Amino acid sequence: MNLPLPVAVGIWVVVGLVLLLLVLTGRRRLATRTRHLVPAPPEPPLTEGELGERVVGPVEAVYVSSTLHGDWLARIGAHGLGDRSHAEVTVYAGGVVVDRDAARPLLLPADALRAAGTAPGMAGKYVGRDGLVVLTWQVPADGTVEAATVDTGLRTRHRADHDRLLAAVRPLISPTTPSPKDPQ
Repeated sequence: MNLPLPVAVGIWVVVGLVLLLLVLTGRRRLATRTRHLVPAPPEPPLTEGELGERVVGPVEAVYVSSTLHGDWLARIGAHGLGDRSHAEVTVYAGGVVVDRDAARPLLLPADALRAAGTAPGMAGKYVGRDGLVVLTWQVPADGTVEAATVDTGLRTRHRADHDRLLAAVRPLISPTTPSPKDPQ
């Protein structure tokens, strides 16, 4: 069956709009579901000096996602934590700042860091072997939502930065900090 060109184009436009609506509805539902599980992350300070000495960075990376700790498929949609974006990661003596394009910067305070490791992938991004730097940290309670432990995945642009980032973050993790598996 041959449809006139304007009718065929109209059908494709409608199909495209329906698909876009489905994606946006899914993202909104994910954000609503996870807003009650994870509090809003803290804002980084306005001045660099408040975080102490710069250890490494900025390092070019892709912010892959943040997921609930231990379930790397449970993407967090609330507070923009599930949105992939280009980022610059800077490690300070007082924590890690992930400055994301088109999203609020993330502050992972040093006392909130629980672990730093690698993974082959998370939440729809598979890069193989130990391609992602995964920072496990606790988002502090905000008065309405209890503290939550999350995994934040970063894919550094250069392999050398991958190792430098891990080496800079690991000393920030206090040996007295409870591991994510310990009861809070």
